[in-house]
Amino acid sequence: MPGRHEPLTEGLLEGAFPAANPWPLYARLRAEAPVAWCEEPGFWAVSRMEDVLTVATDPATFCSSQGVLVMEIGTTYDSPPTMMHTDPPEHTAYRALVSPPFRKRVVEQMDAAVRARAGELVAALALGEPVDVVESLAVPFPLQVISDLLGLVDVDLDRLYRWSEALIPGSEDFTPDQALEVSAEVTAYLMDQAARRRRDPGEDLISMIALAALDGRRLDDVEVAMFLIQLLVAGNETTRNLISGSLVAFARHPEQWERLRKSKDGVGIAVEELLRWTSPVISFMRTATRDTVLGGQAISAGDPVLMLYASANRDEATFGPSAAQLDITRDPNHHVAFGFGTHFCLGAALARLEARVILELLRRRISHLEVAGEIVTSPSTVIAGVSRAILRLHPA
Repeated sequence: MPGRHEPLTEGLLEGAFPAANPWPLYARLRAEAPVAWCEEPGFWAVSRMEDVLTVATDPATFCSSQGVLVMEIGTTYDSPPTMMHTDPPEHTAYRALVSPPFRKRVVEQMDAAVRARAGELVAALALGEPVDVVESLAVPFPLQVISDLLGLVDVDLDRLYRWSEALIPGSEDFTPDQALEVSAEVTAYLMDQAARRRRDPGEDLISMIALAALDGRRLDDVEVAMFLIQLLVAGNETTRNLISGSLVAFARHPEQWERLRKSKDGVGIAVEELLRWTSPVISFMRTATRDTVLGGQAISAGDPVLMLYASANRDEATFGPSAAQLDITRDPNHHVAFGFGTHFCLGAALARLEARVILELLRRRISHLEVAGEIVTSPSTVIAGVSRAILRLHPA
């Protein structure tokens, strides 16, 4: 046995995870067992910021190629299913290939187009009556933005949403067989789009990837599918849950919304706190490539190590005694909502832009928000999802 089994870690497993309120569990892990062994399926859970950063910034010792999810322990792949499943130098080459459109200065040029998409949705929101902000705003907005980037014209957003949900680990709406069926469906669709771009390329992301070359060779179909699926899913899921989680947070903390409305230039700072507070990506895994020590605990080569980003984002050692409080003026704010190190989220600048634009538009139109019905959270142990949020948005 690599380490003494810590019963607390059982709460991190699918079926037992307290998705609606995991914070007491994380607090106990940080205080009592910051590097804790979970006997079945066998992984170390790392809950403090210092240790999460150690793992995230040392890909030579903690690799991604043996899986990034607990459900992948013991699984091997003929080719990486996502770019997240690669390590340097392969990851470095892949990232350099697709990163140009997501660089901050490039994303900033998208402000007007993103704002136009957001403006239409915000203008259509029903005010003064219960509304599901997930369905009416958080789902369609990032899907529209990533569809525009990919070059998907007249796309069926409901279908894209279904595909995206099916590919998120822990979704209760799809059986494993149904998820495989959807995976084949979305792969076929995106590869058809790539084939069309190879014949008639445009200025979109699909064209860029379909025609991309790496080390003098064109990407093969497996690589093209890998990139396109990851861009579609990651390009909307986390931003959607950041938006919905933020609006629920403001409904539950009205004083923070009032503070945001009065702030002249604090929306960007508020977005960073909302990223910390919602932590849309709960955790990712690495695997030790050699014997090492982490947080005073001996780790053996081959041991999976789960980085609990959400816990690190409430670590009192990093954020002080107010770590468990929402404070949209918190600055500096060294959260790990986008991960850290080699695998820092490629779409961070875009997610920040989308969240900032939504908040800027809403604070002009809404005086306050309140919970007016059901708040349903996803049971996923990977994505902190809000699948339904009935709020009442009061007009300014």
